[in-house]
Amino acid sequence: MNKRFTELLGGKKWKESRVSYWVTRGEKLIRSTMALPPEEQKKQIEAAGEQPIFSYNQTDFVKERVAIEVQFGKYAFVAYDLFVKHLAFYVRDEIDVGIEILPMKSLQAEMSSGPGYYEGELYNVIRNGRGVPAVPLVMIGVAP
Repeated sequence: MNKRFTELLGGKKWKESRVSYWVTRGEKLIRSTMALPPEEQKKQIEAAGEQPIFSYNQTDFVKERVAIEVQFGKYAFVAYDLFVKHLAFYVRDEIDVGIEILPMKSLQAEMSSGPGYYEGELYNVIRNGRGVPAVPLVMIGVAP
């Protein structure tokens, strides 16, 4: 299914996007370098005598300020997509909305990998309240 989404969306000029950055153990240092370009983040972390750790956020498809994550993998990755990935691209002002594509329970029951499913993740988003996550989201459920 992932391959088919890649074929269909890729054919419509949707592309993967990756944002690189550097982190370290100090909260204040991270806050002071967060808005800087990656090369400058690394330099400032090193100048502070700390160890820079390379990291990145990747999203499956981005086009015209919309990000799409297709999640047919393990259930734990859905929360990461919803509460970290989409938010990271939103805070960086690279997207205005995130779209999460998930199997409906009827499809998930036929899968062997234990993915999350639309109805359960919709419940989780609603349970957190209207302001969480702090990025506009559209969730799409795929049925067999």
